[in-house]
Amino acid sequence: MTAVLLLNRYDRLGASSRLRFLDFLPALERAGLTVTAAPLFDDSYLRDLYAGRRQSPARLAAAYARRVGQILGARRFDLVWLEKEALPWLPAGIERALLGRVPYVMDLDDAWFHRYDRHRAAPVRAVLGRKLESLARHARLVIAGNAHLADWAQASGARSVVEIPTVIDLDRYPPPVPAAEGRPFTVGWMGSPSSAPYLNQAAEALAALGGDARLLLVGAHGTEPPGLADRIAIQHEPWSEERETALLARFDAGIMPLADGPWERGKCGYKLIQYMAAGLPVVASPVGVNTVLVQDGGNGFLAADPGQWTAALTRLAADPALRARLGAAGRRLVEERYSLQAVAPRLAETLMGAAR
Repeated sequence: MTAVLLLNRYDRLGASSRLRFLDFLPALERAGLTVTAAPLFDDSYLRDLYAGRRQSPARLAAAYARRVGQILGARRFDLVWLEKEALPWLPAGIERALLGRVPYVMDLDDAWFHRYDRHRAAPVRAVLGRKLESLARHARLVIAGNAHLADWAQASGARSVVEIPTVIDLDRYPPPVPAAEGRPFTVGWMGSPSSAPYLNQAAEALAALGGDARLLLVGAHGTEPPGLADRIAIQHEPWSEERETALLARFDAGIMPLADGPWERGKCGYKLIQYMAAGLPVVASPVGVNTVLVQDGGNGFLAADPGQWTAALTRLAADPALRARLGAAGRRLVEERYSLQAVAPRLAETLMGAAR
């Protein structure tokens, strides 16, 4: 068995840690890899973060001390699988010194490097602006969640780059069933509070749907575009892993509005993959990987401005047959290319190859 130390950032409440790492562990075990997960922060850290509660310095210090111990223990493993970086806000040289000669794979699913190279503080940019590039250059392999991130890794001097998308576990997403008749057309959005401001991109179109529709926001914690509740009925639901698919079943269409910026171009489009797995048509901003996932008119629509958002949502609201056709096409795409079942064998082969 190949022994892998996974230095993930969060436990299961953290979407990126859950989707790109933890969900794969049973399949990797069956393929011959023993993966030991060692998160930097636990779920209580994220609960406090999402609730806006201040983090205790002692708690953060304890997390970093635990992580240093995890890194020092890496010599017992064949490979380290690193979620972006091991010690956030510390220079790359410290991480590499602690790792010593243990080979590591760097996994990236966001433009995390912009947290440093575009930071508003000049000292941060000076000390950490090229940190992720250094880690990529010294990694045995960089796993990138999309082509934009793969290009960045190549430009950073990574010796080997593999593109593996963020995927969903189809065992948790049974084939969709037709929505109940007679309910209002429901536009759904699922995500974390940090992503909720992107809803402003679609606010005008959502308002245009008016009283014959509703908006269901999952995980936004009461955040919504100002004044929108006066124009369309809005329901809020907290996100939980256990209720995720049941909440998606209440959507008639899923949306992923985004601004067009360097951070957004690094996103892996997980919302869209999730909606499609649930058999939903999608409407998304034509930014980054969204243009790869959404086949305009085939499994959803791309909307670059308020007029296009309004046209797409109005069309979906009026045509249940269109929603069913687009949703079925999206489900097929996920089954073929964006499911854990389709991607796990390739990830296992990639990690075993890096360990060798």
